[in-house]
Amino acid sequence: MSKSSTTENSQQNNSPNNSGWFSKFLSTVEWLGNLLPHPITLFASLALFIVILSGILGYFDVSVLDPRPVGAKGREADGVIEVISLLNAEGLQRIVTGLVTNFTGFAPLGTVLVALLGVSVAEHSGLLATIMRAMVMNASKTAVTVVVVFAGVVSNTASELGYVVLIPLAAMIFHSLGRHPLAGLAAAFAGVSAGYSANLLLGTVDPLLSGITQDAARMIDPEYIVGPEVNWYFMFVSTFLVAAMGAFVTEKIVEPRLGKYDPSEAAIDLGQQKMEEPNAQEIKAMKWAGVAFVVVCGILALTIVPENGILRHPETGAVAGSPFLKGIVAFIFITFAIPGFVYGRIAGTMKNDRDIIDAMAKSMGSMGLYITLVFFAAQFVAFFKWTNLGTVLAVKGAAFLQATGFDGPEVFVLFILMCGVVNLSLGSASAQWAVTAPIFVPMLMLIGFAPETIQAAYRIGDSVTNVISPMMSYFGLILAIAARYKKDLGMGTLIATMLPYTLVFIVGWSILFYIWVFLFGFPVGPGAETYYTPVTG
Repeated sequence: MSKSSTTENSQQNNSPNNSGWFSKFLSTVEWLGNLLPHPITLFASLALFIVILSGILGYFDVSVLDPRPVGAKGREADGVIEVISLLNAEGLQRIVTGLVTNFTGFAPLGTVLVALLGVSVAEHSGLLATIMRAMVMNASKTAVTVVVVFAGVVSNTASELGYVVLIPLAAMIFHSLGRHPLAGLAAAFAGVSAGYSANLLLGTVDPLLSGITQDAARMIDPEYIVGPEVNWYFMFVSTFLVAAMGAFVTEKIVEPRLGKYDPSEAAIDLGQQKMEEPNAQEIKAMKWAGVAFVVVCGILALTIVPENGILRHPETGAVAGSPFLKGIVAFIFITFAIPGFVYGRIAGTMKNDRDIIDAMAKSMGSMGLYITLVFFAAQFVAFFKWTNLGTVLAVKGAAFLQATGFDGPEVFVLFILMCGVVNLSLGSASAQWAVTAPIFVPMLMLIGFAPETIQAAYRIGDSVTNVISPMMSYFGLILAIAARYKKDLGMGTLIATMLPYTLVFIVGWSILFYIWVFLFGFPVGPGAETYYTPVTG
């Protein structure tokens, strides 16, 4: 780095926005985080640690009472959940035989790779870049930031789309506008991940969580129904709050702290990424790509909107649990690949199937680091599940919550914080909720709160710490993208960059939750209750 760049960065880091204890705190977090090993080494070490810990706890017969009622699916016959040791012959056999299937069955791996095949066509044809250029050209600095965060939140409608599309694109946009690319990456990452549950429309996570919540609620009320739409009102409003908070943190904290970007820090040749307004040919191609997108969406709608749609649930006829939702990744592939190729043909960037194949191959070639990380991450997640350590920890945490004696709205402060902490080790929203819902939903129902309200609070805690959790399935992918712009980037730098989002989001979002639910008394979704009253007689 040149002396002038160093001086500029020093001056930037000493600006009023970054002086004081908070800047020192972030620097300390960055320093401590950078002491951590590479994420691949970390996951491998944690997997080994789980094996050893399970052996120790299994030797001492550590166990908890199964919170599920007698006769519930998966409930242990004796009503006790024990820590299962992997530090024995049977455990070793399970590890050896499951090594490959743990990797190939790791859900985020397939989601990323399959979605990326379609996205790569839209990316390499130039469609995505043209759309974003059209959105941000001639827009103010703040407008660009808000658009990036807002787009990140909305992208969650299409499952994990934002991780593989928007985040790398946002970094490129910020760099093209002469801003720090890591600030763009951070803004998009905050919207996609820290604002994961917020959205204007129902996403794939809604039916997934509501199904788990309903099963948990029926431990208390066997007839209770929780639909996918029960948090829609609150999450709709949350979208605008998350976008505003994300833009504020980016411009007032993150971007000033990063300082002026030095292109020599990049690990790849960035070239001259100066953006220009789309020309007439690109605009024409973009319009026809839009037509292609509408046609594809219309065809897909015919499979799910009519009551006899062929992709509805074959038994219930509902959207929840339907092949459409289960196959959402395939539709991501289609809805990007077809408009992407249409754009490429008209814009002249793609001519035939060879260009499509080349685009897909280039994207797959850049995923080597992520695939390696997934192998070790998959082993850790599998070992954690096999040993029952996650369930035991959740039950112990529930006992602690009950010991506090909270029986009013203040219980949700601790509940949201606890969900955020648990999320640091169980990155999957459905995996964490599957473990904790059978404990906390019945417990909070018994003190008078409705499952819909409990689920809304859970979604806040589950979202806000995603961006600082190395255990989050896509954290390695984000780290790999960031390393393109700063080759010596460590895990601590990324965590320290994202920590302000977590702190602001958890405070702001929790305040909105309290005001919306308890001060104004608004429902969190259509037909949702705030309080639960047991049915008697």
